[in-house]
Amino acid sequence: MSGTDHGEGRDVIVSILQAMGRRAEALGWDGYQSLMRTMSVEAASDFGASVGARLGPRLSPHKVARRNMELVFPDAGRREIDALLVAMWDNIGRLLGEFPNLHRMDLKATGDSIRLEGRDVIDELARKGDPVVFVGGHFANWEVLAAVLANAMPKCRMTYRHANNPLIDRRIVNQRAAYGVEIFAPKGEAGAKEALKALQTGHSVALMNDQKMNDGIEAPFFGLPAMTASGPARMALKYDAPMVPMSIVRRHGANFTVKVYEPLPRPQAADRTQAILEMVTGVNRFIEQRILETPAQWFWVHRRFPKDIYRKASG
Repeated sequence: MSGTDHGEGRDVIVSILQAMGRRAEALGWDGYQSLMRTMSVEAASDFGASVGARLGPRLSPHKVARRNMELVFPDAGRREIDALLVAMWDNIGRLLGEFPNLHRMDLKATGDSIRLEGRDVIDELARKGDPVVFVGGHFANWEVLAAVLANAMPKCRMTYRHANNPLIDRRIVNQRAAYGVEIFAPKGEAGAKEALKALQTGHSVALMNDQKMNDGIEAPFFGLPAMTASGPARMALKYDAPMVPMSIVRRHGANFTVKVYEPLPRPQAADRTQAILEMVTGVNRFIEQRILETPAQWFWVHRRFPKDIYRKASG
């Protein structure tokens, strides 16, 4: 048997093992979903919080979150950061408990468990009928934010970051579609093309604009340089669409307030490059304000800043 045959055989075995691993992960995902659905929404949220509090501090993202908090709140003491980390894992755990039960939640925001502030803004935008670029961040339960917006603004499509496991990704996409969220290609070039196509056909788009984008532009974030996606600003400029910020606050347990704000000011700069930077900086400023309001509810486990900043912080 030739070396090529050995190589091909090894590749086949690796492929089989990878496929088995993906199926095992998908089975685990299905088991977790089924378990959460045996509980009420509140009970699943509480259960998720307890799991998050126990497991979260043992995971590697815990260190990333601590470094981010220390960078953003340089005057905070260790106890203050520790308390913020505990509250952060409580929120993330609750999100994981709530996600399988979203179909049982009041995603039309007709009662008290989920409130919608800024419905008048949405109604006015819908009345005009022009496409809108919504921008937000990963706060509280952002799946609830997306679902409430989709129900209030039916002609709105969302970007998403696909799961590494395609079997789980398919389940998540189908689950989101079931509660009204129309999504398109993951972030990146393919997603940008589909977003532009959506705007061309009169649809609005919604994007999370609070994470690092290596091919974005540098803009200040809490006084530090941060590579930030410029796509939403570019799309808003190209189609003369208002850029409307949105957010969500967890009031307690599985109770939320979704907020849609007035459109961000139009850029003053005549130069297109400067106008984009102005808009991106405005989005970062909006995210900063929301973090300062509810710091424990932001997704701190993401490496938001350049590598050299983390090296300096740990040095």
